[in-house]
Amino acid sequence: MSEDALWSLPGPMEEELDCLPPGPRAEPGETSVIADWVLAEAGCAARLARVAGRLGALDDRLRRGPEGWRRRLALIEAADLSWFAGDRVGPDRLALWMSMRLSGVQEDTAALSRVGWAVRRLTGGPGPEASLAVFLNRRDPENMGDEAEPFADRAGGWLDLMTAARDLHPISRAGMGFHLWSVAGLGQQADRMEAAVTAARIAASEGKGAVFAPLAMGGGGGLRAAGAPTERLVRWLAGMENACLTAMRHLDDIEAWLARAEAVMTPLSGKTPPALRLVLTEWPLLSAPMAEALTGASRAAVQRNLAWMEEQGLIREVTGQGRFRMWRAAS
Repeated sequence: MSEDALWSLPGPMEEELDCLPPGPRAEPGETSVIADWVLAEAGCAARLARVAGRLGALDDRLRRGPEGWRRRLALIEAADLSWFAGDRVGPDRLALWMSMRLSGVQEDTAALSRVGWAVRRLTGGPGPEASLAVFLNRRDPENMGDEAEPFADRAGGWLDLMTAARDLHPISRAGMGFHLWSVAGLGQQADRMEAAVTAARIAASEGKGAVFAPLAMGGGGGLRAAGAPTERLVRWLAGMENACLTAMRHLDDIEAWLARAEAVMTPLSGKTPPALRLVLTEWPLLSAPMAEALTGASRAAVQRNLAWMEEQGLIREVTGQGRFRMWRAAS
């Protein structure tokens, strides 16, 4: 080829100067996603501050309150989340499962196990960002095919996004993580429940009393996935604010009930009455076998005290059945 014909060929490639600081670099898509949520957070600053204040008040209330309040709220939240996730586990069935591992003949034990997992994660233990695999109880099978992708690889994209968005407020980060959960590629039936529980823990990661931020108690409107990041964040904040207010009202009611029950039950002696009061503040619903197992009292003592409390208007039977009866504190 003649030298005159070489004019049309590209010249020699020069090395691209690397002027970027060391460290991991975000992909363009990742940077764009996080930038969208940063803008959304800036546009919702006032509402975010209000919701953070609501969550802070709940955190302080739980820090000063009995340990059982955390379990009570976790049971209520997990039962409400189960409807969002499609499992539809009622609080009565959940209470029996968590306290005694009892289920009905036609009960979906897999659904109960999923909701039971939610209660345990909403009650305590290491958060999801310590180890997502441990938090979700996801372990790769020993014999994985050549085409199988380890869980750490599948979840890596979501974890990278959450790490890159560490400057967002925990409440905003939780909302972003929930709406980008599909990036983890889990593809399991329980992924909606897992996404919500993970987000609830991240939102309350700076708390001292509240293990999780309630999401479903106010109706679960913040969990609806539609629209741009700003629309999603607005719904997320509104839903969390409603849920926090619902949780605070619930604690107000149970605290008032406990004061009334202590006054009414003053004439009673023995260990069973105060033990029953305690479990009724910890569990939204209570059956006689549950009360017997949780208090260590005899069946006769439990039934006698429950009957007395019902006569005094302290508790209300909610099943309307002769067998498998359950009671709740009467507000």
